[in-house]
Amino acid sequence: MDIATLTDFFMWCSIINGALLLYTVALFILLPDRVYSIQNKLFPLERERFNAIYYAFMGGYKILFLVFNVVPYIALRIIA
Repeated sequence: MDIATLTDFFMWCSIINGALLLYTVALFILLPDRVYSIQNKLFPLERERFNAIYYAFMGGYKILFLVFNVVPYIALRIIA
């Protein structure tokens, strides 16, 4: 596999994962009660605990997104 193919792969991974991250953030900002009601049917939690878990999930996802998608893409762009 050559550098151009890897660069394209990480570019598309970054675009797709970035879009998913933005989608989850937008849902939680625009429709927090709806998100909570859907999740509460599956996992009954009080609202404060749900918010803490959701924020932790978004933070962890953002860190993983940056480390495993964006950083390799930037590194490949630098060496190409």
